[in-house]
Amino acid sequence: MNNKNSKLSIGIAALFEIILITTAIFNIVSKQWKDLTISLIAIVCIILPFIITYIANIKNLALPPNFQLISLSFILFAQYFGEILKFYRKFFWWDLFLHALFGSYAVIVALYLIKGVVKKEKETSENRFTIFTIIFAFCFSITLGTLWEMFEFVGDFLFKAHMVKGGLVDTSTDILIKILSAFITSIVYYYRNRKLIKS
Repeated sequence: MNNKNSKLSIGIAALFEIILITTAIFNIVSKQWKDLTISLIAIVCIILPFIITYIANIKNLALPPNFQLISLSFILFAQYFGEILKFYRKFFWWDLFLHALFGSYAVIVALYLIKGVVKKEKETSENRFTIFTIIFAFCFSITLGTLWEMFEFVGDFLFKAHMVKGGLVDTSTDILIKILSAFITSIVYYYRNRKLIKS
């Protein structure tokens, strides 16, 4: 499996890093230590899509097309626009939008990953195999969503980043939105796959 590093993704990642490093320097000069922490976290997060792609290639796993580009955009929207530019405060729907997007896209990532891991046996019907892959993808999405909430908690606990805005209500709402978007995406995939099987 060859998940390529696109030149566009590398260029955008480099541009994001320049913006974030410049922001971090400004944070130091203006002594905005909370924003500096968020900038540093975002700088590290930018390399994650490329690490995931590298590991996927070693393990012969498939990733969705434009995985790096979409992941980079999500990191920028969440960390830079959301935290540094205060979009979470300016737009009440920004946080919900990103968590819904995360829940849905994680299902898509899981559906690609499972292609290179699990193969359908002859005695297993297409419908049963589809249901299994959907359950896996749904659970994968919820697991990643929960890990993200733990990431926010640890960031707040260790670095006082204030990523969790409303405590338990905020965390519960975020997980609920992820569950709903993951469920909708799974249902859409199921009915789309059924149509492809029948045609």
